[in-house]
Amino acid sequence: MNNNIIKVVFVVFGVMLVVLMVVAVVAVTTIRRSMATSDWVNHTHAVMLETDAIVSSLHAGEASLRSYLLTADKLDQAAYRIHYNEMVGHLEVAKALTRQEPESRERIQLIEELVGKRMVLSRELVQALELRGKEAALEKLQADSGSILLAEIQRAAQKLTEEQQELLRQRDKASYLQAQATRWTVWAGLGLNFLLLVFLGWMIRDDIDARRKAASALEHANAILEQKVLERTAELVRSNESLKAENLERQWSEQSLAHQLRYSDLIINLIDDHIFVISKALNIIRVNPAVVHTTGYDLPEILLNPMAKILDIPELPAGEAPTKLKFVQAVKEGREIQGRPGSVLCKNGAVIPIRFNMVPLRDQNKVVGGVMTVRLCQEEQKDTDFTPGV
Repeated sequence: MNNNIIKVVFVVFGVMLVVLMVVAVVAVTTIRRSMATSDWVNHTHAVMLETDAIVSSLHAGEASLRSYLLTADKLDQAAYRIHYNEMVGHLEVAKALTRQEPESRERIQLIEELVGKRMVLSRELVQALELRGKEAALEKLQADSGSILLAEIQRAAQKLTEEQQELLRQRDKASYLQAQATRWTVWAGLGLNFLLLVFLGWMIRDDIDARRKAASALEHANAILEQKVLERTAELVRSNESLKAENLERQWSEQSLAHQLRYSDLIINLIDDHIFVISKALNIIRVNPAVVHTTGYDLPEILLNPMAKILDIPELPAGEAPTKLKFVQAVKEGREIQGRPGSVLCKNGAVIPIRFNMVPLRDQNKVVGGVMTVRLCQEEQKDTDFTPGV
């Protein structure tokens, strides 16, 4: 190619590179916005799910409470306490999800206030049953004004759900417009680059005719290159043999690591102590078989559930100094906890006192959770159906 053609080729390729960069920047920007929108969509669905869970748990707790007032059955008592505890847990999660949304946070605070009033009425009904008997409890139940509170809670939850659905519609529309803009940008860039390639092809075709005339002069150079290619091929063969040996060693290393991981799992499963792996959000993500055996829960009932379902960890245990590091704070800051007391909540309602240690888990210097080793205090174990709550 002569100098003029080379300059034109460089200019055309420079323009194509600029077009590709523009398309890439637009595409990456849209992907980031789509990811952010997807995160918001997931967040909105999470708020809606937690809101529905609050109402469902409240209704389930109300049904169990009324059954308890009518039958005085301990199973009904345990059931309404469990449902109320679940409701409180969902309420806390919803508060955390809406911390950065003023309007949604106000709705959740209203629901929390109404739930608090309903809990007070429930306590009064239970106290009437325990102190004055079933007839007094039923009389107070007939005069109970909690149905109004239940309706208000239902309306507040429905309003919050409608607001979240409106947010979803707005975000879907924004995502669609972003996708349209990206689509037009990509197609325009590809079309322009195609035209530039056609132009280059036409110029290069004319230059090829001139290059054919110089082909005879290159025969001698090709012979020399052939020799160099043979030498290079021999070097590549030697390099290939060396790479095969390295790959074999790497496979051995990977197999050894897999064996070590399997052995580690076997060791953990054979440990008598109870092992809990929790996330930074205080959800249980792994346990050893000892936990399943002691609590009576199946493994799917434990995993990905809040830690509070299985472990009752007081933030300030009796006898501990006020300056003692709180459990939630320790998990967030990645601090160790040694010999802290607590309780294991079994599926059958039993509460077993424990002592536990907690070691934080880190990934690239960021705290992602913790590992808890729990030892049962058998001499202090007490079987009771009391569950924290009402």
